[in-house]
Amino acid sequence: MDNSKIGQHISEQFNKELEDIRNKVLIMGGLVEQQIELAIQAFTTSDMEMAELVIKQDNQVDALEIEIDKECTQILALRQPTAFDLRLLLTVIKVINELEIIGDLAERIAKIALQLSDSETKKDQYYELQHMSDLVKEMLHGALDAFARMSIDDITLITGRDENVDREYDSIIRQLITHMMEDPRNITRTLNVLWAVRAVERIGDHACYICEHLIFMIKGETVRHLSQAELEERLK
Repeated sequence: MDNSKIGQHISEQFNKELEDIRNKVLIMGGLVEQQIELAIQAFTTSDMEMAELVIKQDNQVDALEIEIDKECTQILALRQPTAFDLRLLLTVIKVINELEIIGDLAERIAKIALQLSDSETKKDQYYELQHMSDLVKEMLHGALDAFARMSIDDITLITGRDENVDREYDSIIRQLITHMMEDPRNITRTLNVLWAVRAVERIGDHACYICEHLIFMIKGETVRHLSQAELEERLK
Protein backbone atom coordinates (compact mmCIF):
# COMPACT_ATOMS: atom_id res chain seq x y z
CA MET A 1 0.00 0.00 0.00
CA ASP A 2 1.00 3.56 -0.64
CA ASN A 3 1.75 5.23 2.67
CA SER A 4 2.85 8.53 1.18
CA LYS A 5 -0.46 10.23 1.90
CA ILE A 6 -0.32 9.39 5.59
CA GLY A 7 1.60 12.10 7.40
CA GLN A 8 4.81 11.06 9.11
CA HIS A 9 4.27 11.74 12.77
CA ILE A 10 6.68 12.29 15.62
CA SER A 11 5.12 9.21 17.19
CA GLU A 12 6.01 6.07 15.25
CA GLN A 13 3.24 4.35 17.20
CA PHE A 14 0.69 6.71 15.60
CA ASN A 15 1.90 5.71 12.14
CA LYS A 16 1.57 2.06 13.11
CA GLU A 17 -1.95 2.56 14.46
CA LEU A 18 -3.15 4.19 11.24
CA GLU A 19 -1.58 1.50 9.07
CA ASP A 20 -3.07 -1.24 11.25
CA ILE A 21 -6.53 0.25 10.81
CA ARG A 22 -6.15 0.43 7.03
CA ASN A 23 -5.05 -3.20 6.89
CA LYS A 24 -8.04 -4.31 8.98
CA VAL A 25 -10.43 -2.44 6.65
CA LEU A 26 -8.99 -4.38 3.71
CA ILE A 27 -9.29 -7.66 5.60
CA MET A 28 -12.92 -6.84 6.32
CA GLY A 29 -13.42 -5.91 2.67
CA GLY A 30 -11.94 -9.23 1.57
CA LEU A 31 -14.33 -11.13 3.84
CA VAL A 32 -17.30 -9.23 2.45
CA GLU A 33 -16.20 -9.89 -1.14
CA GLN A 34 -16.02 -13.60 -0.29
CA GLN A 35 -19.49 -13.43 1.26
CA ILE A 36 -20.94 -12.02 -1.94
CA GLU A 37 -19.22 -14.62 -4.10
CA LEU A 38 -20.41 -17.51 -1.93
CA ALA A 39 -23.93 -16.11 -1.53
CA ILE A 40 -24.45 -15.81 -5.29
CA GLN A 41 -23.06 -19.29 -5.84
CA ALA A 42 -25.33 -20.67 -3.12
CA PHE A 43 -28.32 -18.92 -4.68
CA THR A 44 -27.69 -20.04 -8.26
CA THR A 45 -26.65 -23.63 -7.43
CA SER A 46 -28.83 -24.31 -4.37
CA ASP A 47 -25.72 -25.15 -2.35
CA MET A 48 -27.03 -25.05 1.20
CA GLU A 49 -23.67 -25.60 2.90
CA MET A 50 -22.32 -22.56 1.10
CA ALA A 51 -25.33 -20.51 2.18
CA GLU A 52 -24.77 -21.51 5.81
CA LEU A 53 -21.10 -20.50 5.53
CA VAL A 54 -22.08 -17.01 4.35
CA ILE A 55 -24.38 -16.62 7.34
CA LYS A 56 -21.63 -17.72 9.75
CA GLN A 57 -19.08 -15.36 8.16
CA ASP A 58 -21.32 -12.41 8.93
CA ASN A 59 -20.31 -12.72 12.60
CA GLN A 60 -16.66 -12.17 11.59
CA VAL A 61 -17.60 -9.10 9.57
CA ASP A 62 -19.61 -7.66 12.46
CA ALA A 63 -16.75 -8.30 14.91
CA LEU A 64 -14.27 -6.52 12.63
CA GLU A 65 -16.56 -3.51 12.29
CA ILE A 66 -16.81 -3.19 16.08
CA GLU A 67 -13.04 -3.61 16.51
CA ILE A 68 -12.09 -1.06 13.83
CA ASP A 69 -14.67 1.45 15.01
CA LYS A 70 -13.33 1.19 18.57
CA GLU A 71 -9.75 1.74 17.41
CA CYS A 72 -10.74 4.78 15.35
CA THR A 73 -12.63 6.25 18.30
CA GLN A 74 -9.64 5.75 20.60
CA ILE A 75 -7.28 7.47 18.15
CA LEU A 76 -9.69 10.38 17.70
CA ALA A 77 -9.86 10.83 21.47
CA LEU A 78 -6.17 10.32 22.31
CA ARG A 79 -4.32 11.62 19.25
CA GLN A 80 -6.69 14.42 18.23
CA PRO A 81 -5.66 14.11 14.56
CA THR A 82 -6.10 16.93 12.08
CA ALA A 83 -6.23 17.43 8.30
CA PHE A 84 -5.79 14.22 6.27
CA ASP A 85 -5.43 11.93 9.28
CA LEU A 86 -8.78 13.12 10.61
CA ARG A 87 -10.47 12.59 7.24
CA LEU A 88 -8.88 9.14 7.00
CA LEU A 89 -10.33 8.04 10.33
CA LEU A 90 -13.76 9.51 9.59
CA THR A 91 -13.72 7.79 6.20
CA VAL A 92 -12.74 4.46 7.73
CA ILE A 93 -15.70 4.66 10.11
CA LYS A 94 -18.04 5.30 7.18
CA VAL A 95 -16.47 2.64 4.94
CA ILE A 96 -16.70 -0.13 7.53
CA ASN A 97 -20.37 0.76 8.01
CA GLU A 98 -20.92 0.35 4.26
CA LEU A 99 -19.05 -2.98 4.32
CA GLU A 100 -21.14 -4.22 7.25
CA ILE A 101 -24.32 -3.38 5.36
CA ILE A 102 -23.01 -5.16 2.25
CA GLY A 103 -22.24 -8.19 4.41
CA ASP A 104 -25.82 -8.13 5.69
CA LEU A 105 -27.10 -8.01 2.12
CA ALA A 106 -24.97 -11.02 1.21
CA GLU A 107 -26.36 -12.81 4.26
CA ARG A 108 -29.89 -11.97 3.09
CA ILE A 109 -29.17 -13.55 -0.30
CA ALA A 110 -27.88 -16.67 1.44
CA LYS A 111 -30.99 -16.91 3.62
CA ILE A 112 -33.21 -16.56 0.55
CA ALA A 113 -31.19 -19.36 -1.07
CA LEU A 114 -32.08 -21.55 1.91
CA GLN A 115 -35.76 -20.69 1.54
CA LEU A 116 -35.68 -21.58 -2.16
CA SER A 117 -33.71 -24.81 -1.71
CA ASP A 118 -36.78 -27.03 -1.96
CA SER A 119 -38.34 -25.28 -4.95
CA GLU A 120 -37.93 -26.35 -8.54
CA THR A 121 -35.44 -24.03 -10.17
CA LYS A 122 -34.33 -23.56 -13.72
CA LYS A 123 -30.68 -22.58 -13.44
CA ASP A 124 -30.70 -20.63 -16.72
CA GLN A 125 -33.15 -18.18 -15.16
CA TYR A 126 -30.27 -16.88 -13.04
CA TYR A 127 -27.97 -16.00 -15.95
CA GLU A 128 -28.80 -12.29 -15.82
CA LEU A 129 -28.56 -12.23 -12.02
CA GLN A 130 -25.09 -13.77 -12.27
CA HIS A 131 -24.03 -11.13 -14.80
CA MET A 132 -25.43 -8.36 -12.62
CA SER A 133 -23.61 -9.70 -9.56
CA ASP A 134 -20.34 -9.81 -11.54
CA LEU A 135 -20.72 -6.09 -12.25
CA VAL A 136 -21.40 -5.38 -8.59
CA LYS A 137 -18.39 -7.41 -7.44
CA GLU A 138 -16.18 -5.47 -9.85
CA MET A 139 -17.47 -2.21 -8.38
CA LEU A 140 -16.77 -3.25 -4.79
CA HIS A 141 -13.33 -4.65 -5.63
CA GLY A 142 -12.47 -1.43 -7.46
CA ALA A 143 -13.58 0.67 -4.49
CA LEU A 144 -11.49 -1.38 -2.07
CA ASP A 145 -8.50 -1.22 -4.40
CA ALA A 146 -8.86 2.58 -4.55
CA PHE A 147 -8.88 2.65 -0.74
CA ALA A 148 -5.75 0.47 -0.62
CA ARG A 149 -3.94 2.76 -3.09
CA MET A 150 -5.46 5.92 -1.60
CA SER A 151 -6.25 7.02 -5.13
CA ILE A 152 -9.44 8.33 -6.72
CA ASP A 153 -8.14 8.20 -10.30
CA ASP A 154 -10.56 5.41 -11.30
CA ILE A 155 -13.50 6.41 -9.12
CA THR A 156 -15.76 7.62 -11.93
CA LEU A 157 -15.17 4.38 -13.85
CA ILE A 158 -16.39 2.46 -10.81
CA THR A 159 -19.44 4.62 -10.14
CA GLY A 160 -20.28 4.69 -13.85
CA ARG A 161 -20.89 0.92 -13.77
CA ASP A 162 -23.85 1.52 -11.47
CA GLU A 163 -25.91 2.63 -14.46
CA ASN A 164 -25.31 -0.77 -16.06
CA VAL A 165 -26.33 -2.48 -12.82
CA ASP A 166 -29.55 -0.46 -12.72
CA ARG A 167 -30.38 -1.43 -16.30
CA GLU A 168 -29.78 -5.10 -15.52
CA TYR A 169 -31.93 -4.74 -12.40
CA ASP A 170 -34.84 -3.19 -14.32
CA SER A 171 -34.65 -5.94 -16.95
CA ILE A 172 -34.71 -8.73 -14.37
CA ILE A 173 -37.61 -7.13 -12.47
CA ARG A 174 -39.68 -6.95 -15.67
CA GLN A 175 -39.01 -10.65 -16.29
CA LEU A 176 -39.98 -11.59 -12.74
CA ILE A 177 -43.23 -9.63 -12.96
CA THR A 178 -44.03 -11.43 -16.21
CA HIS A 179 -43.45 -14.81 -14.52
CA MET A 180 -45.87 -13.88 -11.74
CA MET A 181 -48.52 -12.71 -14.20
CA GLU A 182 -48.25 -15.85 -16.31
CA ASP A 183 -48.73 -18.22 -13.38
CA PRO A 184 -49.86 -17.10 -9.90
CA ARG A 185 -48.24 -20.24 -8.47
CA ASN A 186 -44.88 -18.55 -9.17
CA ILE A 187 -45.62 -15.55 -6.98
CA THR A 188 -44.12 -16.68 -3.65
CA ARG A 189 -40.93 -18.05 -5.18
CA THR A 190 -40.56 -15.11 -7.57
CA LEU A 191 -40.92 -12.59 -4.75
CA ASN A 192 -38.03 -14.29 -2.96
CA VAL A 193 -35.93 -14.06 -6.12
CA LEU A 194 -36.92 -10.40 -6.42
CA TRP A 195 -35.62 -9.67 -2.91
CA ALA A 196 -32.31 -11.35 -3.77
CA VAL A 197 -31.99 -9.28 -6.95
CA ARG A 198 -32.77 -6.15 -4.95
CA ALA A 199 -30.01 -7.03 -2.47
CA VAL A 200 -27.48 -7.35 -5.31
CA GLU A 201 -28.53 -3.96 -6.69
CA ARG A 202 -28.13 -2.38 -3.25
CA ILE A 203 -24.60 -3.77 -2.94
CA GLY A 204 -23.73 -1.75 -6.05
CA ASP A 205 -25.14 1.37 -4.41
CA HIS A 206 -23.04 0.89 -1.30
CA ALA A 207 -19.92 0.36 -3.41
CA CYS A 208 -20.64 3.80 -4.88
CA TYR A 209 -21.03 5.24 -1.38
CA ILE A 210 -17.56 3.91 -0.51
CA CYS A 211 -16.22 5.78 -3.55
CA GLU A 212 -17.89 8.97 -2.34
CA HIS A 213 -16.29 8.57 1.08
CA LEU A 214 -12.88 8.14 -0.57
CA ILE A 215 -13.30 11.40 -2.45
CA PHE A 216 -13.95 13.12 0.88
CA MET A 217 -10.82 11.48 2.32
CA ILE A 218 -8.53 12.53 -0.54
CA LYS A 219 -9.97 15.91 -1.56
CA GLY A 220 -11.93 16.96 1.51
CA GLU A 221 -15.03 17.45 -0.66
CA THR A 222 -18.52 16.07 -0.14
CA VAL A 223 -19.96 14.70 -3.40
CA ARG A 224 -23.09 12.98 -2.16
CA HIS A 225 -26.21 13.49 -4.27
CA LEU A 226 -24.22 14.46 -7.38
CA SER A 227 -25.19 12.84 -10.68
CA GLN A 228 -22.59 10.78 -12.54
CA ALA A 229 -22.05 13.68 -14.98
CA GLU A 230 -21.65 16.16 -12.13
CA LEU A 231 -19.22 13.84 -10.36
CA GLU A 232 -17.07 13.45 -13.46
CA GLU A 233 -17.02 17.24 -13.91
CA ARG A 234 -16.07 17.79 -10.26
CA LEU A 235 -13.14 15.38 -10.48
CA LYS A 236 -11.68 16.72 -13.71
